[in-house]
Amino acid sequence: MAKKSMIARDRKRVKTVAKFAAKREAIKARIHDPEATPEERFLASQELQALPRDASPTRVTRRCVATGRPRGVYRKFGLSRNKLREAAMRGEVPGLVMSSW
Repeated sequence: MAKKSMIARDRKRVKTVAKFAAKREAIKARIHDPEATPEERFLASQELQALPRDASPTRVTRRCVATGRPRGVYRKFGLSRNKLREAAMRGEVPGLVMSSW
């Protein structure tokens, strides 16, 4: 299990990303606008840097739904490798065949 504070911090990041998503897109559109002057682009990039650091979507960590583990998480299932293996052994994951040596 991950620490409760780390899971809460990640949830807070998700909310911050959602809050600033439209503003970030508008600023990025101004930066990539071919009609904009270099000064306008520079000011827009300054605005983008002034936004909170956690407003960037890359700051959000993908975590296991069951345990909150940040590493070894499969995107398709949303589970970490440990919990995915347990679920597969119980037969709860349709279409997943465990190999045995």
